[in-house]
Amino acid sequence: MWRFGKSKQKEAWDDPIEGPIDDIEAAKKIRVFCRAAADSAHRIGDAADLSAKKIKPDVERYERAARAAMEIAMKLTDELMRDAAVRQIVELCMTANDVKTARPLFRAIQSASIREDVLKNHPRLQE
Repeated sequence: MWRFGKSKQKEAWDDPIEGPIDDIEAAKKIRVFCRAAADSAHRIGDAADLSAKKIKPDVERYERAARAAMEIAMKLTDELMRDAAVRQIVELCMTANDVKTARPLFRAIQSASIREDVLKNHPRLQE
């Protein structure tokens, strides 16, 4: 937590990734990003007006986290691990009520069991 007179806390997704990372490490990073941005996603999902100054920092934080997680997910080579990681990003997007971003990500999930589970929780994605 940051205090008055000190610089703002650096987020997990702001750190550059040093060298290549394996799929397991990448999946862990995606999970950390999604969990860290979950509070901002909840605030966005509950907000009526996303253009309000009060919610703008949360929108920016959520978008940066989701973008960083998607960039890492695209590099995963194991299909099942990639589907599980994309599912976490979809959950983050749906928490923020960002169906526009969640739909294409949902379509990228190839595992039938993961797709069914996501649809069970978020039937709006089927439309």
